[in-house]
Amino acid sequence: MSILESSHSKENNATIETYPPVAVIGSGYWGKNLIRNFYKLNVLKIICDRDSTARDNMKQQYPAVETCSDFEEVLKRNDIESVVIATPAETHFALAKEALLADKHIFVEKPFVLKENEGLELIELAKTRGLTIMVGHVLQYHPAFIKLKEMISTGELGKLNYIYSRRLNLGKIRREENILWSFAPHDISMILALADEYPETVLATGGNYLHEDIADVTTTHMEFASGLRAHIFVSWLHPFKEQKLVVVGENKMAVFDDTQPWSQKLLLYPHEIKFNGDIPVPNKAKPESITVTEQEPLLTECRHFIESVATGQHPKTDAYEGLKVLKILNLSQQSIDNDSKKYRVPK
Repeated sequence: MSILESSHSKENNATIETYPPVAVIGSGYWGKNLIRNFYKLNVLKIICDRDSTARDNMKQQYPAVETCSDFEEVLKRNDIESVVIATPAETHFALAKEALLADKHIFVEKPFVLKENEGLELIELAKTRGLTIMVGHVLQYHPAFIKLKEMISTGELGKLNYIYSRRLNLGKIRREENILWSFAPHDISMILALADEYPETVLATGGNYLHEDIADVTTTHMEFASGLRAHIFVSWLHPFKEQKLVVVGENKMAVFDDTQPWSQKLLLYPHEIKFNGDIPVPNKAKPESITVTEQEPLLTECRHFIESVATGQHPKTDAYEGLKVLKILNLSQQSIDNDSKKYRVPK
């Protein structure tokens, strides 16, 4: 049984004695979700947050869990083997490096870090100390995405022609990062996993409307050696929420729509293109709903981390995967900053 196929009984039986205790650093917007899931897995030992009100709120919800304000206090604890970093992106490198130097395994929320040399430094540090790094690309643990990847790997969709994603909403608007860095890491991660190859070129555009230095809307275009093309459209200035990934293959098309109920999250379209002489004629077919297991992706991701630490296996979204996503993010930002110039991806 693989890590991602762990039984429900194992999830319920996981205790702080079974898996090494975890400390979560940051209890903000996403940190709360990580805290909830590590608590559900019975491995949450400490919540660390500098904000006293945040600590008080966490203590009320999880009275059996310790809280503290000082990260150094966490690092000194011999009973804490793993640290989960859910703080602003600009703090990831410094906190992750400190944790590794203290011989702690780390889970870092997306984006991994902001600079590629920082990512490489963390990878080397973890390698020399025999430690695990995992990056929080949660949609790779979504049952619908796992099923979609399986369908592509078995050839059901045929050769991939085009992939596009739309991650749109009105808010949550940030000031510490633009929409590209806030929303696009998930989609880049998914597209790279489905393509099973690295793009040759990247081009991106952006629009700044609420603040002159922060993009609210971006599109990123990628071209691959196989002929596959992909683009990502992200915005926090959109009238309604949309989280959709569309995959167009030679044989079939698939849509992963995370805003839909579970019965409709993954649809398969067996459309065909037939020729009447030289004229291509589309033959539309009704979409087929693909059955997937109803399970919170974040719970699967958190369990995957603690099991990777316990077994020594590489996580699916390890530091190398995080670094690949980071390279595309940086090239996209570079393209936006240079009037949508197309860049070749370094080998």
